[in-house]
Amino acid sequence: MKKERIRLALAHQVTDIVPYNIELTGGAMKNFTKKFDVREADFFRFAGNHIEKISYSDGGYVKPGFFKDEYGVVWNRSGGDDIGVVDHYLLKEANFEGFTFPVTDKAVIRQRTERILNNGNDSFKLAKIGMTLFERAWSLRGMENLLMDFYINEDFVEELFSKITGYHLTIIAQALEYPVDGFYFGDDYGQQNGLIMGPDLWRKFIKPHLTRLFSPIKEKGLPVFLHSCGDISAILDDLIEIGLDCYQTVQPEIYDLNCLKEKYGDRLTFYGAVSTQQFLPFATPDEVRETVGKTIGLLGKNGGYICAPTHQVPGDVPPENIMAMIETLKSK
Repeated sequence: MKKERIRLALAHQVTDIVPYNIELTGGAMKNFTKKFDVREADFFRFAGNHIEKISYSDGGYVKPGFFKDEYGVVWNRSGGDDIGVVDHYLLKEANFEGFTFPVTDKAVIRQRTERILNNGNDSFKLAKIGMTLFERAWSLRGMENLLMDFYINEDFVEELFSKITGYHLTIIAQALEYPVDGFYFGDDYGQQNGLIMGPDLWRKFIKPHLTRLFSPIKEKGLPVFLHSCGDISAILDDLIEIGLDCYQTVQPEIYDLNCLKEKYGDRLTFYGAVSTQQFLPFATPDEVRETVGKTIGLLGKNGGYICAPTHQVPGDVPPENIMAMIETLKSK
């Protein structure tokens, strides 16, 4: 039933209740499970979530608070439980001297995919690639350096994106050997007021490679999901053109949800729209119930909506608000 609800939402059809998904950061999970005596391992089913993601990101902690990912980037997470900040950039100059790109591990991909596909949950199972292009590039080069490279080191940028894309394509090819329900990409392009790099540079450097990544998935007839924080309204038509089916996060402090639904509601399924930035940390449980209900009524009209927080719920959100959201979603 849950898998079917997502399929119907993607087909812009009305479901018995609007499908939803709630993910928590480690801090929020700790607070919630302690408050309501729910085991972390049971949260997915307790919440009634509809989506599971098969993540192909890799790495591990090299010392307390410092995580090294599959590219060798070290993330300082000592200040919290989110992704952290890059400890030092590996591509200090606009070249690849001394740097080696990762190689996919087929055994790991097989193990992770089969574990989620065979876990017995009635869920829509998405293969996931995080830090797809822009985020991966700046994590290696540095945000300011990469933005300058767009202008003064164009060949380097093109080669960097090509190498990243090539790595991801090997993951996609292997994941598509299994009956996954779709693919989910994470790549933040937006800030509160428009694109970080602007639409012209996005179309020049990122769109062609994103098209390459979407292509084998669309050829399989599978849906493509994309997560991007911020205002990416300038490229929504471009994303639809290259095959995007579902857009997350849909921040209500950025978008006019009425206008968004009216303009794109027949072409995009929206995923998110319950703000973790300016609403959930500060609202009362009653306000959460009211706002979630209104959001479902707006974006869920005629289908095409998966209700969710705009991001993994951070630790500053009261557990009572998370419970109010769960209770409301189960009833809508």
